[in-house]
Amino acid sequence: MLLSREWLNEFADVASIPTKDYCDRMTDTGTKVEGYESLAADIINVYVCKILSIDAHPQADKLVVCTVDDGEEKPLQIVTAAHNMKVGDFVPVCRAPAELPGGVKIKAGKLRGVESFGMFCSIAELGLTLHEMPYACEDGLLILNDDPELKDRLTPGEDIRDTLRLRDDVVDFEITSNRPDCLSMIGLARETAASYDIPLKLKTPAVKGSSGNISDYLKVSISSPLCRRYAARIVRNIRIAPSPLWLRMRLRAMGVRAINNIVDITNYVMLEYGQPMHAFDYRCIDGSAINVREAYEGETFVSLDDQPHELKAGMLVIADEKKAVALAGVMGGQNSEITDTTENVIFESANFNGASVRVTSRALGMRTESSSRFEKNLDPESVLPALERACELVELLGAGEVVGTGAEGIADIYPDRWQQTVLTLEPDKINSFLGSDIPADYMKKVLVLLGFGLDGDKVKVPSWREDVKTMNDLAEDIIRIRGYNTVEATDFKARVRPGSYTPRQAYRLRLVNLLTSLGYSEIYNFSFIGPKFFDRCGIKAGDPLRNTVIIRNPLGEDTSVMRTTLLPSMLETLAHNYNHHTEDSWLFEIASVYLPNPDETKLPDEPFSISLGAYGGDADFYTLKGAVEEILSDAQIDGVKWKSVSDNPTFHPGRCADAVSSDGAILATIGELHPDIAKEYGFEPSTRVYAGTVDFAKVFELADFAREYTPLPKFPAIERDFALVCDETVESGAICDAVIKAGGKLVENVRLFDVYRGVQLGQGKVSLAYKVTLRAPDRTLTAEEADKVSEKMLKAIKALGAELRK
Repeated sequence: MLLSREWLNEFADVASIPTKDYCDRMTDTGTKVEGYESLAADIINVYVCKILSIDAHPQADKLVVCTVDDGEEKPLQIVTAAHNMKVGDFVPVCRAPAELPGGVKIKAGKLRGVESFGMFCSIAELGLTLHEMPYACEDGLLILNDDPELKDRLTPGEDIRDTLRLRDDVVDFEITSNRPDCLSMIGLARETAASYDIPLKLKTPAVKGSSGNISDYLKVSISSPLCRRYAARIVRNIRIAPSPLWLRMRLRAMGVRAINNIVDITNYVMLEYGQPMHAFDYRCIDGSAINVREAYEGETFVSLDDQPHELKAGMLVIADEKKAVALAGVMGGQNSEITDTTENVIFESANFNGASVRVTSRALGMRTESSSRFEKNLDPESVLPALERACELVELLGAGEVVGTGAEGIADIYPDRWQQTVLTLEPDKINSFLGSDIPADYMKKVLVLLGFGLDGDKVKVPSWREDVKTMNDLAEDIIRIRGYNTVEATDFKARVRPGSYTPRQAYRLRLVNLLTSLGYSEIYNFSFIGPKFFDRCGIKAGDPLRNTVIIRNPLGEDTSVMRTTLLPSMLETLAHNYNHHTEDSWLFEIASVYLPNPDETKLPDEPFSISLGAYGGDADFYTLKGAVEEILSDAQIDGVKWKSVSDNPTFHPGRCADAVSSDGAILATIGELHPDIAKEYGFEPSTRVYAGTVDFAKVFELADFAREYTPLPKFPAIERDFALVCDETVESGAICDAVIKAGGKLVENVRLFDVYRGVQLGQGKVSLAYKVTLRAPDRTLTAEEADKVSEKMLKAIKALGAELRK
């Protein structure tokens, strides 16, 4: 937001304050300044001069020699090639040495033998255009007396910057989206007055009006809740003309081009009040009716910049009985544009839903000064004052007759009225919150300066401060005006709660340490994958794991769904390491998987899962199995059994197993990668890859981390070794279970310590050697007791088809 300091002085008397100091103070009080610029600072020694004579150049047909009155005793001689001037004209003259915009330096010199002590100026050489100087000749000298406003007040020797009102300092503010009130001269003037504790000079617009009633000219209605308020007035017998110099130069300083008096008035009011306005040609409004409605799907509209647009349902438009004449809050339509033949106009001032304006402007690629303000949700109470100010300017500039006096001249539809927020002023609480000692009277003074109303300890929040909702907001306004640097530094005092992990976080860290100690390295992968990841690891269509959460705006096909298992990511990482010639790789990942919720209105479930993967070194099925058993042992989960799995498409049919809890839940699945899957990932046939997943949530649920002291046994143990021969199909786990069941409480441990295959055993046979430890807690076992238990064990083993090796 640009601010003209010359214009600002109309509302707050800060003319004596240097611009640099002003910028620092405003930044200190919360209205950040990006920078400032002194306009016309690059115009030096340019004065108003009156042409006294024009004579032919003795040596050049295209040059003339002029003498001008520059306010000094002796006339100044200028040689020029311009010809659009005459004796008696007033022109801007560079009196050498002089400087012009763009770093142009003017020095005295001779032109074809005749001395010239300066140069006449055109509008371009002064950095101006026809927008600022509409009476000027674009290709010739700037004849100042051609402007009716300047004609009778030109004085030779006056600095051109004063004559054309070019002197001004423009401050560039960075306005945050929660303060749309500061997108106006009045808003910034209010902040200025509060920052310097000076009066804010505001005047209520006064419109004289003329005969007539707006109801005889126009009907206004609102058909959409997206329009909060709509007000209009009629101006008849308008006279299109350039705006006066003071208005044109204020618009220039604020970065807005002057067009004509009617358009300039709407822009001026927008800058002054922060309330965008629009003017319609009354004769273009079919049915003399304005209806604020939502567009029809596919409705066409041509904007003021001659661009056609196809509207979508829901976009807010201003319409007459037949067509849309403006995009609400964005831009007017070509079909109701003000032209030189316009006689009567409708001035519009309205308040629209900010989100609706933003969606429309972005969808159509039409970001304008109007839309950039409306999308921040403007003050609905400023609609009528802005409209009245526009009509006041119409009368001030003699641009037309405002129809009606008082309420008879205004159409104001206001269905969604503003409800004032009332807060309680609590000085002690505010001081405690800020760590300050600000007197209550000072707090009230600041709030009054900022436009708040006070009724005892009740604070009435003004309509333009919708960002103030709580006591904290009041505290912020008070301390920023007082100055943050006034808060004394104090020691930090607070009750600090010691940080700690949640039980789940603590267990995750415990697992990280455990697996790291086993030689595995932790990895992190993206949570999103692509459908092809499932294909590569053999998870076919119809598998529950392919029921995924789909990302609406994915980065690409390979990142379009959230993973339901960590296995594809693990295999991708192992393959990456293998393809980069890593000889062995033992990895693990503990991360969330994302399972769709049957209720689509709820977020997906995000349970933790564990994945393991390894190849190379001494990695084999039992290495991975050992890691899982370490996890289960650490969690003190008893009764886990291993069951072979032959139908998992990812793993080798005979080298895959599930760890099943005593209640039948699958805690883990591990195995050797299927040869076809390994080939898909680029592994050589000679390289065996092992992987698996562990159900973190289920393990965590069953875990028992309480540790009880168990004394060392008082009585000696007896060990028995059994070398058994059985079919390859007999599971070692089943034999262990049978031994434990047969031995009862006397069995302390069963351990497989040898596996042997040989031709002497026969086809399909294997030899398994177990060491069984027997111990009684209350006595020393006798050899007879151990033999009896051993016989029971052998009998149970024989039932499984295994027998002692001979």
